[in-house]
Amino acid sequence: MKKFFAVLFLAGLMLMLIAPLAFGANGAAAAAATTASSGKLHYYALAVLGAEVGIGLAALGTGIGQGHAVGGACQGVARNPGVQGKILTTLIIGLAMIESLAIYALVIVLIVFYANPFHV
Repeated sequence: MKKFFAVLFLAGLMLMLIAPLAFGANGAAAAAATTASSGKLHYYALAVLGAEVGIGLAALGTGIGQGHAVGGACQGVARNPGVQGKILTTLIIGLAMIESLAIYALVIVLIVFYANPFHV
């Protein structure tokens, strides 16, 4: 079974490496013909890269924070089951605030991604 997945993985990797060469021939010629828009292309490429990194870091940080919060709440309830309601209320409010950080990061990423500095 391991051989099958290894062959499948290698076939997919080869396909990903060869497909841009086959389908990108016309796109490369068109991109070379339009050198005036290369500044726009670079801006949008960097905007996409920044958006990927930004939302990835935001998701990583909020995921770690939520994991610590839930773990602490579980430990607190395990030590003192009588205060489960208060811990749950505080946990839900805390998780909502942590999740709002990821939503703020998404909004900023979308603003940067869809900003058009080349408008006429």
